Amino acid sequence: MNIQKIVKIIALVIGLVAVFFLVRVIMIGDDAMADVSNQGILTAFINLAFVVLAIATVAAVLFSLINLASNPDKLKKTLLAFGVFAAVLAVAFFISSGEERVLSDGSTLTATQSQMIEGAIKAFYILIIGAAGLMLFFGVKKMLSK
Repeated sequence: MNIQKIVKIIALVIGLVAVFFLVRVIMIGDDAMADVSNQGILTAFINLAFVVLAIATVAAVLFSLINLASNPDKLKKTLLAFGVFAAVLAVAFFISSGEERVLSDGSTLTATQSQMIEGAIKAFYILIIGAAGLMLFFGVKKMLSK
């Protein structure tokens, strides 16, 4: 049995279980869901959703990594993109100043935590400006080439 058949069977089983829980929730109704005695069916439905989310996440990450490992050019571009992103984060962190602050709830924000927050905000601004600049550059380039 090949992997596609196994995946189809697993997807069919998960889909049938989800339909069963959905029908149960619809049959119970909205008002009865607030009752504690009916929370079990809702909990099972939520747990199934978490399982499906975990399976989808693992599959997406796994197949992306397999695709990257099988294609060295894509791997090189991906590592370059991660490197540029890490460089932007590092630059934003080091140009940020950290000041210890007392928060409204009485807790203290350390200087490093403050620097990390300010660095994240500055990194966001750097990435937004970079994206806007690239869109503008390639838009103008495309207009001029026609």
